[in-house]
Amino acid sequence: MKGIILAGGHGTRLQPITFGVSKQLLPVYDKPMIYYPLSVLMLAGITDIQIVAAPDGLQGFRRLLGDGSDLGLDLSYAEQDKPRGLADAFLVSEDHIGDDAVALVLGDNLFHGPGFSDILRRVALDLDGAVLFGYPVRDPERYGVGEVDGAGNLTALEEKPARPRSNLAITGLYFYDNDVVEIARSLRPSERGELEITDVNRRYLERGKAALVQLGRGFVWLDTGTHDALIDAGQYVQLLEHRQGVRIACVEEIAWRMGYIDREACHRLGAQLARSPYGQYVMDIAAAG
Repeated sequence: MKGIILAGGHGTRLQPITFGVSKQLLPVYDKPMIYYPLSVLMLAGITDIQIVAAPDGLQGFRRLLGDGSDLGLDLSYAEQDKPRGLADAFLVSEDHIGDDAVALVLGDNLFHGPGFSDILRRVALDLDGAVLFGYPVRDPERYGVGEVDGAGNLTALEEKPARPRSNLAITGLYFYDNDVVEIARSLRPSERGELEITDVNRRYLERGKAALVQLGRGFVWLDTGTHDALIDAGQYVQLLEHRQGVRIACVEEIAWRMGYIDREACHRLGAQLARSPYGQYVMDIAAAG
């Protein structure tokens, strides 16, 4: 399975702080925002990942992550010259996807919860069609919304409905079989001139091949696309890390625990950041074995 991180756009809701830097390179407490979606794909067992970004943002991502080999990953990069909707990522990354299934995660989304890695790997292993992730919110009218029956089966999808029939927002994490490329190519742009991900999901639903995983109590999903949301996410990460002594989305630790790199390589990565608490943490967990 291939992975895509969609890190395009201009971060207009975060201006002026995004005038000089890509939104996904902004800090969420102690690490760059893009570490959080990258960690999701890594936890799913996906190591071949493409980052889709605006042309003026690619250099920053390359400087931060390189080719991914230090983390046991194969990272590549693709340009999206202007936002054309989330589903456009499948066309931009068509060569990267090839004949494989694909997981798409939005570059400004943060996920955290118990057993999340097991859920992700199970979805990747048993994928047949599309798997979406739903999260209960107080204001579902702001999101794409999924409706389920009594057995939890997905029955309908609506994009920012005025009167939502469910409080399950569709998060920015999607798993698809290889048909997604053909489906994205067949879409008609919306009135905004974009290829909508909800239209992709509806096609799978019409085929009877769309499933919804509900992330309920104990899980956190945050969209860091506004100033307040960015602060909220940073405070959540800070509180949890200080209370539990572990670091969320520490990609070096994940790479080691997932077997992408060995303990010595993990320690070397921490040593490169030794003057920061983050680097010291990486060295400490590697030394502890």
